[in-house]
Amino acid sequence: MGRKINLFFVTCCILLIVLIGGCEGRVQEEEVQEEIVLKTASMYGGTTPNAKVYQAINEEFAKEYENVTIEDESQICDEDWKMKVATNFAVGNEPDIIQFFTDAVAESFLETDKLVSLEEIKKEYPEYAEDIEDSALEAVRNKDGVLRAVPTTGYWAGLFCNKELFQKYQVNIPTDWDSLVEAIHKFRKNGIIPIAVSLNHIPHYWIEHLLLYTVGEEEYTIIPENAPKAWLKAFETLKELKNMGAFPENTDTCVDNCATQLFRKGEAAMQLEGSWYASSLSGTKMDDNVTVVSFPGVPNQKAKKNALIGGIFSGFYITRRAWNNPKKRELAVRFVEAHTKRESLIKYWGGNGIATFKGKADVKITPIVKDVNELIRDASSLNKSMDSRICPEAYKLLMDGVADVVEGKKDAESLLEEVLLVEKGRK
Repeated sequence: MGRKINLFFVTCCILLIVLIGGCEGRVQEEEVQEEIVLKTASMYGGTTPNAKVYQAINEEFAKEYENVTIEDESQICDEDWKMKVATNFAVGNEPDIIQFFTDAVAESFLETDKLVSLEEIKKEYPEYAEDIEDSALEAVRNKDGVLRAVPTTGYWAGLFCNKELFQKYQVNIPTDWDSLVEAIHKFRKNGIIPIAVSLNHIPHYWIEHLLLYTVGEEEYTIIPENAPKAWLKAFETLKELKNMGAFPENTDTCVDNCATQLFRKGEAAMQLEGSWYASSLSGTKMDDNVTVVSFPGVPNQKAKKNALIGGIFSGFYITRRAWNNPKKRELAVRFVEAHTKRESLIKYWGGNGIATFKGKADVKITPIVKDVNELIRDASSLNKSMDSRICPEAYKLLMDGVADVVEGKKDAESLLEEVLLVEKGRK
């Protein structure tokens, strides 16, 4: 009888332990994870072609980390947005992670010491940025010599041409200034806008190429003390292009997206754009109808033929706001890794940009990708854009003044002197 009581007692104890353990397990399973908000910002916003890649990666990240809410403030990278980013850092409203420039554009918030270096991050997360080529990392080292950003892809700029329109009106793809002028006249005669551009909103591709080809590679990289005559000539060339009817009638007032739609709808024959634009055309009906070539040139140019503007000078940063927060540190690292792992880097690159990942990748050789490969192969030089050398305030002043100069409301020398004065004040 005693044995039965003991056996009953032992059985009850075991059942009690199991029940208690089960309850604890259910409590642990049902425990709600704390909600974390990650504030992010990037240049992959609006109609930017890589915006789709960026958003898709964010969505996958959100599925993996269900307790994380991403508050994203990505926008098209115009001068107003650059200034907004600088202001947010200055007043303590910076995001946890930001994808931004690594050159002179970033100097204003580098001075705030709110960005974490790769050296510091890799001490705790040694696998961080492991899929990036060493040369690509070196390219995004900040001007103070510190490496803080992880790049996704580099870019180049080229002249996109609608082959269907060129064939229809028997116009040669421009290879120099004379053939560019001839193409402009022929398209204008046939009621086609020769070149889609917004000089009011995003004029930098045109003014920078005209400066590069007018003054040559060496002088283009030097910030002068006073406005050189050669720089003034670049603005005169832009005015000449407008006066011959190269641009839309509303080029001084329209926004960049309107200009882009003119090209995509076949109402404009050419558009000077960056490599991300090629990504947006791949897989569309325009894929077979568009080619991209290097900037044709200017009269008596000093730059070598096929000189390109481009490089690798943007990437993902982690800010002190996230790094110093124990609840956000690892999530910030994993977020950047999600965007900069090899699989993601290949998506951002798409066969059109300048690759940053280690090794090679198989991509579908579309007509645009083939032309891009030839463009990069034949490039005589790769030159960083001017905003990599002058402060954001000076660059914004320059870009904001382009339309006024072309309209004749302001002379180029006065604008350039104002720009250089602002730049001197920042040094």
